[in-house]
Amino acid sequence: MADNYLMAVDAGTGSVRAVLFNTSGKQLGCVQQEWEHKEDPRYPGSMDFDWVHNWELASGCIRGVLAQTGVSPREIAAVSTTCMREGIVLYDASGREIWACANVDARSNDEVGQLIRMNPELEKEVYLESGQTYALGALPRLLWVKNKMPELYEKTATVGMFNDWLIYKMSGFLAVEPSNGSTTGIFDLQKRAWDPSIAEKCGLRPDIFPAVLECGSVAARVNASGAAETGLAEGTPLVVGGGDAQLGCIGVGVVEPGQAAVFGGSFWQYEFNTASGKTDPGCRVRVNCHAVPGVWQYEALAFKPGLVMRWFRDGFCQLEKQQAEATGKDPYYLMDQEAKKIPAGSYGMMCAFSDVMNFISWKHAAPTFTNFELDSEKFNRYTFYRAIMENTALVTRGHLDLVKEATGNLPDEIVFAGGAAKSPVWCQIVSDVLGLPVKVPVVKEATALGAAILAGYGAGIYTDIPETAKKLVAWDKTYQPDLENHAVYTALYTPWRKVYAAQLELCDQKLTKNMWIAPGL
Repeated sequence: MADNYLMAVDAGTGSVRAVLFNTSGKQLGCVQQEWEHKEDPRYPGSMDFDWVHNWELASGCIRGVLAQTGVSPREIAAVSTTCMREGIVLYDASGREIWACANVDARSNDEVGQLIRMNPELEKEVYLESGQTYALGALPRLLWVKNKMPELYEKTATVGMFNDWLIYKMSGFLAVEPSNGSTTGIFDLQKRAWDPSIAEKCGLRPDIFPAVLECGSVAARVNASGAAETGLAEGTPLVVGGGDAQLGCIGVGVVEPGQAAVFGGSFWQYEFNTASGKTDPGCRVRVNCHAVPGVWQYEALAFKPGLVMRWFRDGFCQLEKQQAEATGKDPYYLMDQEAKKIPAGSYGMMCAFSDVMNFISWKHAAPTFTNFELDSEKFNRYTFYRAIMENTALVTRGHLDLVKEATGNLPDEIVFAGGAAKSPVWCQIVSDVLGLPVKVPVVKEATALGAAILAGYGAGIYTDIPETAKKLVAWDKTYQPDLENHAVYTALYTPWRKVYAAQLELCDQKLTKNMWIAPGL
């Protein structure tokens, strides 16, 4: 039987992995390799993508998961791919990669300034059509290549993303899809297709954009060299996947307009599905194509909550790390047990890390804790730890409000996935702050499951992407809001926004240093 298994290949920010599923959505094997994107010392903030080494790692993961599971390559019905968004690859006319950068590459400060000087209104124009600003999009990066590496720019024949690069390496065929393609800022959201006139307005060539194929369609089949390098069978269908956040939504069943998810990892993403690609007149929130055809997503990003937690654990929780070594428990679990005992609102203490998103003028204040007293019974490391959790939930509340202002809609419940959803304390805090039920799925590899669902759809095993997603998602737990705690957090929210605004003011006066600030601001 040739349709027992589905494979997802996921090129994430920090690692690449190949994950094998059966057609019931059960994960059978996963092989992962960490990778790094190195800075070119000549260009501060750069994040080069090493396509030669990274393809060796990716193809090694595919061979590895086949070996780990003992599955015959001929039994794999289809493979689909997903990746970090915003990373781009440039190819020459012979199809060779000539330049690539990973997602949070920040080398193009000068080019953002150049674009703003060229036409101060252009960023807003681009946003209203594409849902993107210069902060994360491809326009300043392509302009950087034109300015700093003109000989490469002249040779560029095509631009693509990393998920289609993986398919290209296995088949020799290149096409971009809307969910990741729309993050470039060179897409017409409504048409789910390139708009080369946006590139022309920015002084860029309009002739480097490949075909667009919709998510879930068969792009190509594994060719002889792809088979030799990966161990897959020649002729295996390669199905168009999508961006990691969009496929994560499919993997947790957030597939229809009005549904919403929060993914809590290094960064937190709030995703809200809509039936139209209409953008926010205030240009404050990102809009992308979903990987479900005919659905779009408002996306609001919170910067670095997972990294803040890691910093706090490593900087202040040596004792819990030692206890974790001795007991085999996670240090975060031990911290949670103490944080549970602290009342909602952390005795009035607040902190500032990530701000509520403002896509057109995106700045974060210097990290700070404020409004604590010199009382070690109340204000100890567990209070600070809880305050970080509450702060991230307050940012998420700001994101729900922001999307409601833009769309008129609030979700009835939130699906919460990613590393942060492993903490029952954090799940409850999110539910209490938002005043909404929070549902946590069983699956931890939501993005890979989303890719597997698209692979199965492309192979004809599943007939409907949303229905399959709803059928395959299993739920771990639903958290209901505590209304007393919700009242405490509602009262805290406005003062917290004012405190944050004051912290931004200190950064603007150059008295403190922004945690992050968008290029060109």
